[in-house]
Amino acid sequence: MNTTQPQAPLTGKTIVVTGCASGIGRETARVIKAQGGYVLGVDRTLTEDHVDEFYRADLSDSNYILALSKALPDGIDGLANIAGLPPTAPAELVLKVNLVGLKYLTRLLVPKMNRHAAIVNLASLAGIGWPESVDAIKAAENLGFDEVEDFVERYQVGGQGGRSYFFSKEALIAWTLKNRWTWRDRGIRMNSVSPGPVDTPILADFIETLGARAEEDMAVMDRPGRPEDIAPVVAFLLSDGSGWLRGTNIACDGGMQSHILAEQNGL
Repeated sequence: MNTTQPQAPLTGKTIVVTGCASGIGRETARVIKAQGGYVLGVDRTLTEDHVDEFYRADLSDSNYILALSKALPDGIDGLANIAGLPPTAPAELVLKVNLVGLKYLTRLLVPKMNRHAAIVNLASLAGIGWPESVDAIKAAENLGFDEVEDFVERYQVGGQGGRSYFFSKEALIAWTLKNRWTWRDRGIRMNSVSPGPVDTPILADFIETLGARAEEDMAVMDRPGRPEDIAPVVAFLLSDGSGWLRGTNIACDGGMQSHILAEQNGL
């Protein structure tokens, strides 16, 4: 009888997790550790939970991101871009952290990645309407930190209703699609996960911002998601088992995206 135990899917992999101190980022770090990975955690808030090495950084500041990229080691096998701000934060900060800073850090870390590394972006159900924002998304492709304030005003992605958050996730899904083969010569792939409402410390921020709209969504769902629902999907996309997924956005939302698409198409 063969008594050899199967190897954990992330054994020997070194993975950067941003937003590792709470919510989905914290749970993702825990799952990666449980699956044999070595976690390089990044957050503004110091934590020792489920990380092998911790790096403090403010992802709204290009100087912090540049310093972080220099401090992180070579030999990275995965990057989980999970850090993000809720729609109650100022629009400029939301775009800097959720989109501009995320893209800047990713581009800086690609040269430090091993062959066949995986990049996973935490998008959102809020980004489902990205095809309607293509002009603004294209304009934001190479948006710099010092250009964000003008961009918010020009493309009206500030103000009430959490538009800055929605746009940041729309642009992130589109960026994931666009980069499906960007680093194919090294086997590096990019995918994203789009949760619906998740019971984390910022769920109240979404309900406060979206009001009746959020209440309607929650009434359709059987329950809000939990970090434990999302983290295993992120871990799967970081593993070799998802090697044929490139530029894919996985809806992990209890069926909410399917509900919206069915309603839109009269099904």
